[in-house]
Amino acid sequence: MKKILIHSEYIKLDQFLKLSDCVSTGGMAKALLQEGYVQVNGEKEDRRGRKLYPGDKVEVQDNGVFEVEGGGIKE
Repeated sequence: MKKILIHSEYIKLDQFLKLSDCVSTGGMAKALLQEGYVQVNGEKEDRRGRKLYPGDKVEVQDNGVFEVEGGGIKE
């Protein structure tokens, strides 16, 4: 499982997919979600704006499993 560090309270799923190098554009994220290739905490997810918090686990078909890790909020 790969840990992805965020410096805010949460990150939106489409941004997370780009940060984790699963996709390179928002359009690719949308397509990946519509095809049903993404699960959040074991449940299929298709909402690009889904908020992810530290501890959430994201599984992306053919890319692996990732965990959101908090690094504190930048002020």
